[in-house]
Amino acid sequence: MKDTAVKPRRLQSYLEGAWRAGTGEGRPVYNAATGQIHALIGTEGLDFKAALEWGRRVGGPALRKQTIHERALMLKAIGLKLMEMKEEFYLENFATGATRKDGWIDIDGGIGTMLTFSSKARLELPNAKLITEGPVERLSRDGSFVAQHVLSPMEGVAVHINAFNFPIWGMLEKIAPSLIAGMPCIVKPASQTAYLTELVVRRMLETGLLPEGALQLVTGSAGDLLDHVSEQDVVTFTGSAGTGRMLKATPAIVQNSVRFTMEADSLNASVLGADAEPGTPEFDLFVKEVAREMTVKAGQKCTAIRRAIVPSRFEDAVIEALSARLAKTAIGLPDGEGVQMGALVSRKDRDGVREKIREIAADCEIVSGDPENVTLVSGDAGQGAFMTPVLMRARDPMSADAAHGIEAFGPVATVMGYQDADEAVALARKGRGSLVSSLFTNDRDIARDVVTGLAPYHGRVLIGNRGSAKTSTGHGSPLAPLVHGGPGRAGGGEEMGGIRGVKHFMQRTAIQGTPEMLSAVTGQWVDGAPAQSDGHPFRKSLAELRIGDQVLTKSREVTQEDVEHFAHFTGDTFYAHMNSDAAKANPFFEDRVAHGYLIASFAAGLFVDPEPGPVLANYGVDNLRFLTPVYFGDSLQVRLTCKEINPRANGEYGEVRWDCRVSNQKDEVVAQYDVLTLVAKTWPQAA
Repeated sequence: MKDTAVKPRRLQSYLEGAWRAGTGEGRPVYNAATGQIHALIGTEGLDFKAALEWGRRVGGPALRKQTIHERALMLKAIGLKLMEMKEEFYLENFATGATRKDGWIDIDGGIGTMLTFSSKARLELPNAKLITEGPVERLSRDGSFVAQHVLSPMEGVAVHINAFNFPIWGMLEKIAPSLIAGMPCIVKPASQTAYLTELVVRRMLETGLLPEGALQLVTGSAGDLLDHVSEQDVVTFTGSAGTGRMLKATPAIVQNSVRFTMEADSLNASVLGADAEPGTPEFDLFVKEVAREMTVKAGQKCTAIRRAIVPSRFEDAVIEALSARLAKTAIGLPDGEGVQMGALVSRKDRDGVREKIREIAADCEIVSGDPENVTLVSGDAGQGAFMTPVLMRARDPMSADAAHGIEAFGPVATVMGYQDADEAVALARKGRGSLVSSLFTNDRDIARDVVTGLAPYHGRVLIGNRGSAKTSTGHGSPLAPLVHGGPGRAGGGEEMGGIRGVKHFMQRTAIQGTPEMLSAVTGQWVDGAPAQSDGHPFRKSLAELRIGDQVLTKSREVTQEDVEHFAHFTGDTFYAHMNSDAAKANPFFEDRVAHGYLIASFAAGLFVDPEPGPVLANYGVDNLRFLTPVYFGDSLQVRLTCKEINPRANGEYGEVRWDCRVSNQKDEVVAQYDVLTLVAKTWPQAA
């Protein structure tokens, strides 16, 4: 490899605004492929209590001064900078034992995840410091006492303790939602690959885009860090279930009810459907996916397939096809030409995998691969942590407790035969909770029955078949918009999940009071709060518009001619609009009624100011409900109120949400909805 002559560098932690090395020379961290010392690591003498206080006192307030969109745009800028630097990360990645293709998941995947969070936050969350959640709850008959759930940033530090296998993605997929939520982070990567995390953090800090205190790094032992967490802090952990349980029981975490999210061991399963016989696309996809999950990152992925659950009658065919595919895997130095699988992260890990194979062998037999010997296309088997992929078969799948309970965290999988769908589900469930499972089938009934059985025990279920063969990201790819986590043995936690992930780092609070007080707190108009009518609000730019700006329109009568014209013009001749006898037979109507969409159209005609102005476009409606039938001769009137103003942080316009209330001559509400418009920040706009 190209870096074997490089002098090992002393890794540093970034704490309290400065790079700091622990006392002493540090202990060695080895290159996974060459066995040479790659870095020195240690945190002895560092003050973790002070680091937490620094994050709370400096980082938190700095982040909370920004709006959600400003934080998201900050992450976008950082992500684009990291993309420009990624070749440096790829070179360092080879020391972890991962090939460039494997590194893509970690490097491009990690940066892409951060960029996805940035985009989703700007699309789905307001440009504000507080998030409202759900509708306003009416708590009194007269509307004078109401409530609203809100989300505000936790005022502590998010401590992220990460695994060795994804030193970049594991960090970025956690800090992105934390920082968007307004919570500073302390990242503690696993020591085996901390050199790659440290490099990326250095480059992030060098951009100057992060506020002081927003991101700190611990390279080496976390020491007494968790002894100082408080009720406002959040801890996330990715690693072994045993370590996770130990950390979760830290007295400070228990006593202070600190939020603790864990992603732990996971004996993920992939099920081959009973319809997917040899020769079908689904059979081939299944074999390809199992082999890929066994060899990507040398099988050291939390989502890798550990149990291949197949119809008993296909068992021999699956083993034959998998064995042939695995035998073609070129193993060697991760930067070598043609290498398909590099090394495990360390010789210690490789030896641990061999020991786990011996334990699993109590219930299973090896049908492909020699765990003690490996043939390389490059590299030294005595120095690097190389290993041959090993395929096993359970003798009696239902009683193979070792195969269901021991995770060999490497290129190892066990084939298990089943008789029917219920047994396939039962075998998958014996993993006692997993991050992900997959099912390869082209049969809708099988998909329904198996997936509903798998879902309670898995955080994610992939259905693979010919229809998505070219577009599917596969069994093992966590995606930013989706939950990454699982029940039971897998830790019982959730990461990512799009905006759900952001909310993990915020406090949900129910605010109760009068509409006026709620509007003052949330920055959103609530029905019953003060409103003002000083000119049509569509004539106001964002610089002039205020929450509560309101217009009450003139009335318009709905006639039979209107309804019949609308029916024939649109083609909507539903009987309730056109046939009096049929309408009267309907339990909801007294006679023929106006179309709901006619009501909405007439409403727009009543409240729209037609002249060119700061309202640039209508881009939709939310929560449209038709509440009272409208009959011929009824009159419609609209009350339109500015409900929420959401200026774009990097645009010349913003989104405005309007409360639209359509009532009849009896002041009964016939329709209620939110109108969504794009409004210029200033008007006239600059040329």
